[in-house]
Amino acid sequence: MDLKLHELSPTPGSNRKSKRLGIGVGNGTGKTAGKGHKGQKARAGRSVSPYFEGGQMSLLRRIPKRGFSNFRFARNFDTVNVKELERKFDSGMTITAEELKDHGLVSGKSPVKILGDGELTKSFTVIAHAFSASAVRKIEAAGGKREVI
Repeated sequence: MDLKLHELSPTPGSNRKSKRLGIGVGNGTGKTAGKGHKGQKARAGRSVSPYFEGGQMSLLRRIPKRGFSNFRFARNFDTVNVKELERKFDSGMTITAEELKDHGLVSGKSPVKILGDGELTKSFTVIAHAFSASAVRKIEAAGGKREVI
C-alpha cells in the first residue's frame, strides 16, 4: 500500500472542536462560561494562589523554621577515603586530583578532600585541596607525604 501525503487524515474521533464558552444561554456553557456566579475565581486575570488559605495564616508560616544553611559560603568537596587510594594505586605513586578523576574517584568539578576511612599500607605522595587529621596520620604512618594545593 502506497502512503500519500494528501491521503493522510487523523483517526476518526481523535480531533474534537474546542468548547465555545460564553456564547449564549442556550449553549450549556453560555452566560457565565462554566465559572459559576461571581467570586474571585469567576473574574478575569489571576486566580488564587495554591498556598492561599482564605486569609488564615498559611501552613508555610505556621510550621517552625529550624537550622541554618550556609549555602553562600559553603565549600563542597569531592571526598576520597584512604582505602580507595590503597585499592586503586600502586606504592610510590604521586596522586593528584587529575589522577583521581582518571580513576573515577572524583567528578573533577569540586576541590578534593582526602578522608581517613580504611587502612593504608602503601606509601604515596598525595596532592589535594584538604585532608582530614586521620588521613594525614595514616598517610604519614605508611611513609607517604601529603601536599595541600
